[in-house]
Amino acid sequence: MGRRTELRDFLRSRRARLSPRDVGLPDTGRRRTPGLRREEVAVLAGVGVSWYTWLEQGRDITVSPQVLDAVARALRLNRHERAHLYLLAGCNPPLPEADRGEPLRAELQRLLDAWSPRPAYVLDRHWGIAALNETAREVFALTDEDRNCLVAFFTSPAYRASFAHWEAAAPGIVAQFRADAARHPGDPEFARIAAELREASAEFAELWRRHEVAHSTQGVKAIEHPREGLLVLEYTGLPLPDHPGHRLVLHNPRPGTGTAEKLHRLAGPPGRVVVSHP
Repeated sequence: MGRRTELRDFLRSRRARLSPRDVGLPDTGRRRTPGLRREEVAVLAGVGVSWYTWLEQGRDITVSPQVLDAVARALRLNRHERAHLYLLAGCNPPLPEADRGEPLRAELQRLLDAWSPRPAYVLDRHWGIAALNETAREVFALTDEDRNCLVAFFTSPAYRASFAHWEAAAPGIVAQFRADAARHPGDPEFARIAAELREASAEFAELWRRHEVAHSTQGVKAIEHPREGLLVLEYTGLPLPDHPGHRLVLHNPRPGTGTAEKLHRLAGPPGRVVVSHP
C-alpha cells in the first residue's frame, strides 16, 4: 500500500505542475485546482480516462512499459522521474541510454588523480577506457593504444603480462562481458567487439563459446610489476548515474601484502610524472 500511495501522490504532483498551455492544450479558464485534469493526461497519453484514473489511484491494474512511457511523455517526466514511475508501478525501469561521446566531467578526472598512488579508472558500457590516473597506467602497463580493457586483456602482451594469474582470471572476465552484453541486447557494439576478439584471440574464442555469465563489482587482482614485483589490489566498481553505462573502478592495496608501500614508491615524490610502459 505504501508504493501505491507514493504512485498516487507522485502522479498528482506531476500533473499539478503542468498547465494546458505547457502541453499544447487550449486553456479553458480558471480551475478549482492547479494543473492538468486527469482527462487531459489520458488524452495526451492515448489511454482511457478510467484506466488512468485507476493508475493514479494506485489500483492493482496491469501496466505495460509502452503505456508508462506514454504517461511519462504526457507528464513531461525527465529520465529520473520516468524510472521512478516504473518502480512505483511495479515494473523494471528501462536501462538508461549510454552516453554517446559525452565528455566526462572534469571532477571525475580530479577524483582519479586524487586517488593516486592507488590505481583508478573509468570504463564505459563496452569496457572502453574513458579516463584513468597515472598510477593505473603504470601498474597495468597501459599505453595510449590500449583503449578497451577487454581487448587489451587478450591482445596486449604488456597488459596481459601484468596479471599474475591471467589464465585463472580470463574465464571470469569473459563471463562478465557476456553478462553486460545481455543487459543491452539492442547494442551492436558488444557483438562487434566479441567478433573482432574471436578473430584476434583463440583463447577468447574458446571462452566465448562456453556462454558462461558472471557479475561482480568487487574482487582482487594480483599484478606482477616489472620493478616492484607482486601487487595485490582489491577493486570496487561503482556506477556513475550522471554518465549512464559508465563505472568508476577504484583499487586499494590489500593489507599485509606490502602493496601500499610499493605503490608509494611507484608514485615517487610529489609532482613526479609517472611514465607509462612503451
